[in-house]
Amino acid sequence: MTQNLTHTTCTVATEHGSRYLQQLCKHWAHKFEVEFDPTRGRIAMPEDRVITLTAGPQALTIALTAPAESAAATQRVIDAHIERFAFREELSFDWQG
Repeated sequence: MTQNLTHTTCTVATEHGSRYLQQLCKHWAHKFEVEFDPTRGRIAMPEDRVITLTAGPQALTIALTAPAESAAATQRVIDAHIERFAFREELSFDWQG
């Protein structure tokens, strides 16, 4: 049975995108299939959910591919984790797609 996958993206304004990308990937490396370097990361989660992160000098871009019924919940989990890592700054998450 093929799931109905949705693709959403979020660009978070921050000068610390590389730090947050690496923290998230390291945090989930014990649970999920993870690949990353300072500028790009990929996290493969169960249920065909894939998170791709790209860090630039002024922003962290997050792309999510997930079943439509779990996309919003997965976005909230990603947001909450990055907010915890970024406790010194206020971040804005505006998912599109």
